[in-house]
Amino acid sequence: MSLELVCPAGTPAALRAAVDAGADTVYCGFRDCTNARNYPGLNFDPDEMAEGVAYAHRFGRKVLAAVNTFPRAGDAKPWHDAIDNAARAGVDAVILADIGVLDYAATRHPDLRRHLSVQASASNELSIAFYRDRFDIRRVVLPRVLSIEQVAALVRRIGIETEVFAFGSVGPMSEGRCFLSSYITGLSPTSEGACAPASHVSYKEDGPETLSRLGDVTLNRFSHGEAAAYPTPCKGRYVTHGRTSYLFEEPVALNAIDILADLQAAGVTALKIEGRQRSRAYVTEVVGSFRKAIDALDRGQAAAVENTLASVAEGQRQTHGAYTKGWR
Repeated sequence: MSLELVCPAGTPAALRAAVDAGADTVYCGFRDCTNARNYPGLNFDPDEMAEGVAYAHRFGRKVLAAVNTFPRAGDAKPWHDAIDNAARAGVDAVILADIGVLDYAATRHPDLRRHLSVQASASNELSIAFYRDRFDIRRVVLPRVLSIEQVAALVRRIGIETEVFAFGSVGPMSEGRCFLSSYITGLSPTSEGACAPASHVSYKEDGPETLSRLGDVTLNRFSHGEAAAYPTPCKGRYVTHGRTSYLFEEPVALNAIDILADLQAAGVTALKIEGRQRSRAYVTEVVGSFRKAIDALDRGQAAAVENTLASVAEGQRQTHGAYTKGWR
């Protein structure tokens, strides 16, 4: 079975670009705190979501709505409204993380297909089985902490579809429970969907170096020409035991384009491209490259497509991440 290509859309224009570039499925979110990419200028209102669904369906493609943040105590209405609006828009599935939101969707819209977001951090058979059996989850998006062998073992046991990340951030290996940003800005991706909002980011020249800051905190110091990540707390450089290093995550991109045959052999259903906050040009280039690679794989030409994505990779560096890494 061919790998399903699941691609990002932060705007209606990006959705159309993803479909035109060969995405099988596009995922997007509403313009509020209910999705984990809640930034100014991004996302969809209910009418735009419905229009995007109509455009994708015209070409036989699917749209998934990410409602994957966690409601604040006593304030679940925005998340319930997002589920209702997604159902009215005719999306093909909703991507959910919170147990209460899952319950609402299963109870109010039982025919609306449900996927388990990576934000739920379900990375073992028992946790996935809980969501599968309690909320009829049809697909799980696996955290970026598993080797290909571990993915294959899970696929054999869980009995539902699996979606894995193929391009984008490596992730700080603690999916779905990140509050680091909130200690600096008061906002977190977990509840507000905003990690290191641009309004809190600043840069300062310091002689031959540039400082990147989030609020009043300096997260990095880099020389001119040195690759540097957007200043999120997990991608800062810290001094520990007298040594300066990227303690959580380096500025490097996950790129699995040349191990797609291994992921397919592991039984993976779908490949997820990250980047709802990125441009239409990024979407077109990455989606187009993966479309060619999947089509070549389907023709039995696994090595036929050259990896040309270094220019859009974070820090212009690429890695297979946990897929091929032996953990110490």
